[in-house]
Amino acid sequence: MPNTLIVNARLVNEGREFDGDLRIEGDRIVQIGPGLSARGNETVVDAGGRRLLPGMIDDQVHFREPGLEYKADMATESAAAVAGGLTSFMDMPNTTPPTLNADALEDKYRRANGRAWGNYGFYLGASNDNLDAVRSLDPRTAPGIKVFMGASTGNMLVDNPVVLDGIFAGAPTPIITHCEDTPMIDAELARYKAQYGDDIPAEFHPDIRSREACRKSTELAISLARRHGTRLHVLHISTADELALFETGPLIRADGSRKQITAETCIHFLRFDRTDYATLGHLIKCNPAIKDSSDREALIAAVAGDVIDVLATDHAPHTLEEKARPYTGAPSGLPLVQFALNAALELVHEGKLTTAQVVQKFAHAPAQLFDVAERGFLREGYFADLVLVDDTPFTVQREQVLSKCGWSPFEGRTFHSRIASTWVNGVLAWDGERLVGAANGQRLAFAR
Repeated sequence: MPNTLIVNARLVNEGREFDGDLRIEGDRIVQIGPGLSARGNETVVDAGGRRLLPGMIDDQVHFREPGLEYKADMATESAAAVAGGLTSFMDMPNTTPPTLNADALEDKYRRANGRAWGNYGFYLGASNDNLDAVRSLDPRTAPGIKVFMGASTGNMLVDNPVVLDGIFAGAPTPIITHCEDTPMIDAELARYKAQYGDDIPAEFHPDIRSREACRKSTELAISLARRHGTRLHVLHISTADELALFETGPLIRADGSRKQITAETCIHFLRFDRTDYATLGHLIKCNPAIKDSSDREALIAAVAGDVIDVLATDHAPHTLEEKARPYTGAPSGLPLVQFALNAALELVHEGKLTTAQVVQKFAHAPAQLFDVAERGFLREGYFADLVLVDDTPFTVQREQVLSKCGWSPFEGRTFHSRIASTWVNGVLAWDGERLVGAANGQRLAFAR
């Protein structure tokens, strides 16, 4: 493996920004400091004062494999992620077949080996009839157990109260939840279908998948976690209403203890709001729904104020043909990994977040929350997953998109930072214009 010395960088790590150099040997960071001298066997990269970040860790993606490879797969979507500075990902279990047992989990790891451009972990899914598999999960093999507490596809909606209680009582890893109340959603959908049939205007999506449905389900998840002392991570918070349910403060407290119940939001909730349905329609249809501008501003403030612990994407690609269907047939989800970090850094340019806060929520916190071994930080001895950011504006164009679905909700938007380079396990994988070399991702280790 090549050895690399990055000089004249502005390093962003653990709440600090400082000038320095960073040395990579093999797949590890071996030295951080000012004035490092090049050695004969090293490739020297002059950062020229640009920001050097740890690679982002996305704790919520849907790469669609197995079963839906016509719209996405591990190779294409991880390539898009690396181009966007996301060097590790955690993939959801609602594939075909769903990831409901240890054999299905290991099948995903086999599929990713040698094909994934970033480092990979896979969740075990919960259902109404796999409680034994949940309880017997080896906690070193998965970041967590995914519980759909709202409408989902196939056998993955857990709506049996006895089973749900058993999952929270016996989970050997953190539980992560999708929180929306299905009966409330079904009632609203029926009401709108009575008026519009299947062609409901997209602007009503946040009314059908309402803020009340989100809050009711989130309250239930939190009550179960408190009853059983379970580590709970609530995904994709989309409303201001839910924020009061969570503790304010750092993920890791001053005494070294960790929050029991944590919250995540996603980049699309920070960049879009209800007014965008008029131009983007089903392209931004997702579950939970993008809601009002007041929610967007409250969520940004919650990220800055340590109410929201993690920033993620919920990358969930569908084809343009699928998105063009009438409302009831148009699937929910949008591709986000390639431009998510750019979109997050736009909040830095707008003065709403600092780069250190973006790094905390998108790299440090996922590593801490899921016990990811030796990643997510710029530390000597850690894996060399790195992102070099260049503050040069660019406008997103469709031909730039690497996701198999071939489109982005950010097309036509100008961002003021671009990803200049991405290293995965010490190897350059993205040079700012194209992928370099071959897929180099490794299986994530969970230190439990």
